[in-house]
Amino acid sequence: MATADETTAEAPPVRRSRLPLILGALAALVLGGAGFFATWSGMIGGGHEAETAPEAEKAGNSVLPDVAFVAVAPLTVSLAPGGRNRHLRFAAELEVPKAHAAEVQLLLPRVVDVLNAYLRAVEAADLEDPAALVRIRAQMLRRIQMVTGEGRVNDLLVTEFVLN
Repeated sequence: MATADETTAEAPPVRRSRLPLILGALAALVLGGAGFFATWSGMIGGGHEAETAPEAEKAGNSVLPDVAFVAVAPLTVSLAPGGRNRHLRFAAELEVPKAHAAEVQLLLPRVVDVLNAYLRAVEAADLEDPAALVRIRAQMLRRIQMVTGEGRVNDLLVTEFVLN
């Protein structure tokens, strides 16, 4: 007489169907394609910005901001003897409205003077801190705006900041 264990051992293993896996992959491809088409055609997300940019220019709207960049002469500042580094090399550009570019260019010697004085007063340990550049940049921008007048300088772009 056969026991229950022997009858289950003799039965062939049940093979699972791969149909749900294939249908799931097919559904994912169809839905992904539909999502791509909806985004690409503009039904979702606003469509192509590259196609609307020439239309904006034709209408008189400028895509680029109305700014000019005024280069600040590179500065080399000797640091206080307490730090490891002995010199700071600094270069920057000022972002200004195009209407004020000539005025800021005229005041550039004062801007260099205020930057030079500020950078000499900063402690060498403060310059070595990785987060110091953001704080120092904000301080310098405020001083530049005081020298040039309100509304003449939008931003200070640091192009070189090297300690050696």
